[in-house]
Amino acid sequence: MKILFFGDIIGKIGRRGLKAVLPELKKEYQPDLVIANAENAAHGIGVTKKILEELISAGVDFFTSGNHVFSKPEANELLSVKDPLLLRPANYPPKVSGVGYRVIEVGSRQVLVVNLLGRVFMKENFDCPFRAIDEILQRHAKKDLAAVIIDFHAEATSEKVAFGWYVAGRASAVLGTHTHVPTADFKILPGGTAYISDVGMVGATDSVIGDKKEPIIKNFLDQLAISLEIPEEGEVEVNGVLVDIDEKTKQARSIIRVDRKVKV
Repeated sequence: MKILFFGDIIGKIGRRGLKAVLPELKKEYQPDLVIANAENAAHGIGVTKKILEELISAGVDFFTSGNHVFSKPEANELLSVKDPLLLRPANYPPKVSGVGYRVIEVGSRQVLVVNLLGRVFMKENFDCPFRAIDEILQRHAKKDLAAVIIDFHAEATSEKVAFGWYVAGRASAVLGTHTHVPTADFKILPGGTAYISDVGMVGATDSVIGDKKEPIIKNFLDQLAISLEIPEEGEVEVNGVLVDIDEKTKQARSIIRVDRKVKV
């Protein structure tokens, strides 16, 4: 089973970039499942129903998110639909709208997709992701799963690396998101868990992690509040990974980076 996973999609330019390259990537890699992190898809913060439909039309099958998923007013309604295609992190406090994991059908196979948030350097007070994954995996221990995919949305690389080792042999893949900067530490951990600290982003190359660079630089110089802006056109950096999984053992056979650049 091949799973193609993309990092945080940043705004309209990111959506356009992914739409431009995804047909070619699907033809080249023949993925069984395409997943993308959509928490920044609506002009850099949050996601809407219209945008989700746009990304589905572009060829994405399923979506994870992060700490910005509730930024738009329609988030609660979007996350609360039956059999949602969008996850919110599972370690939000109890009774928050939406679900943090879901078993989805991929042909005749079942894949457990889990979304979790790290806590180090994050402003919010989330539940422990380490204990959360223990509970989720225990709940699905008797299911005949072909793969377990975890989007670990976190700031600190130390927390991401520690989490990868914590679930080594219990998950098919731990794919880091949130920093928008792709890392080179992709590997297969003992027990067959594919790991990378951060997949990267789908956003403007000429930017600061997806935002227009001039206001960000000004903010570093004068420390005054700014409004973030997203470039509307230009070159797009499309960062993803392809994970090949043995569906009989749930172990990853390989993980490779899938990076493209396209002008929109």
